[in-house]
Amino acid sequence: MSKEYKILVNGKWRATEEVLEVMNPYDGSVVGTTYNASPDDIEDAVRGADAVFDELRKMPAYKKSEIIFKVVAGLTERLEEVARAIALEAGKPIKDARAEVRRSINTFQLAGEEAKRLHGEVMPLDVSPGSEGRQGIIKRFPVGPVLGISPFNFPLNLVSHKVAPAMACGCPMVLKPASSTPITALLLGEIVTEAGWPDGGLSILPSHAKDIGKLMHDDRIKKLTFTGSPPVGWMLKSEAGEKKVTLELGGNAGLIVHNDADIELAASRAAVGGFSFAGQICISVQRIYVHKDIFEEFKDIFIEKVEALKIGNPLDEDTDVGPMIEAAEAERTGQWVMEAITGGAELLTGGKVDGASFLPTVLTNTKPTMKVCSDELFAPVVTLEPYETFDDALNFVNDSQFGLQAGLFTNDINRIFHAYDTLHVGGLVVNDIPTYRVDNMPYGGVKQSGFGREGVRYAIEEMTEIKLLALNLTSY
Repeated sequence: MSKEYKILVNGKWRATEEVLEVMNPYDGSVVGTTYNASPDDIEDAVRGADAVFDELRKMPAYKKSEIIFKVVAGLTERLEEVARAIALEAGKPIKDARAEVRRSINTFQLAGEEAKRLHGEVMPLDVSPGSEGRQGIIKRFPVGPVLGISPFNFPLNLVSHKVAPAMACGCPMVLKPASSTPITALLLGEIVTEAGWPDGGLSILPSHAKDIGKLMHDDRIKKLTFTGSPPVGWMLKSEAGEKKVTLELGGNAGLIVHNDADIELAASRAAVGGFSFAGQICISVQRIYVHKDIFEEFKDIFIEKVEALKIGNPLDEDTDVGPMIEAAEAERTGQWVMEAITGGAELLTGGKVDGASFLPTVLTNTKPTMKVCSDELFAPVVTLEPYETFDDALNFVNDSQFGLQAGLFTNDINRIFHAYDTLHVGGLVVNDIPTYRVDNMPYGGVKQSGFGREGVRYAIEEMTEIKLLALNLTSY
């Protein structure tokens, strides 16, 4: 019998009338059952967040930090339990699920530290006649209740990147986790509650999009932080009115391998970046551009690395690539690959569907207009193409509606800074894959990849407002 997980509403754990079954994408079994929040539950959560905001914004820094570090301890103690939940409901290989829990521990550690250093600024105001003896003090203040909407692919760490900064700066949060992976978020809710975070400070509400979307018109919600698909993200932004908004909407990350690169390293890392979690990562390597002088050598090594990846049960310790989140996504991926092949692309390896699993796939001779190049694949498929000049490669990467992160393998410092200046992305990773992310760095994109930044300190800035105190000291 599967385990029941109640939802967290304003400090209380509730069962509702609508049961939500969570399925294992690998074998179709039921991982557990939880509930969809009703409109009344959502209202209770928002009311609780609004009521507790005054307490949270006045909570001293040391107290917020203490509670956050209790969350660190709780995640550390329950690491294996939470990792197993990720593997079961998301289909993520268990070794990668453990890595995700460790990253979330680090995310909360960073938040616990940042809670104690929300620095302000002292600014001289005597910069013009008539302002003699004046000083300015600038501080950051939390904006108020935040609505967080998170995706399935990192059901713990992307939730943590919303919850931890909110706790650090004193913003209550109403969180909607992905309906396919809510259990991990609810386990985090248990840990946060047990750490002593006040009732209403965090509610976790699996729910229908139409019900949670109504909060875009609720003046008590002051900010939206959304990670997910571009159509949904831009639609929510259009309805957000005066709310602050952060959107992280994915991409089709490009990787450039120049002729002075370490080919073995680049091929090894590209295989990791293209196929970890079956390519279901916003910064997964999707397009690889290799200088013509080393293209054939890189291709041979890369294909060998890809074909060595072990496909299988996410709970097996040696599995590298598990299933996609559902069989429909694997079918969609197969259709995109077949469209590319019909249009002249060459299949170098993979291309097969097995239920929710899709064999790691590499295509070449593709065209920029093909879906496998122009859209976000979010699947274990990589395109591989040669280029002649370095500027050609930069133009290929920029020829995209997305701009989240890009990768570059070269040892030429001039090319590195030329790429940094030229590429239209939120981040450039040199001598590694665009899939690289560490949790204190600013993370976000441009164009259809969204705007605003996550990364603990940067998310705190997005959840706070600057307020000036102008002092006239000449009256003393």
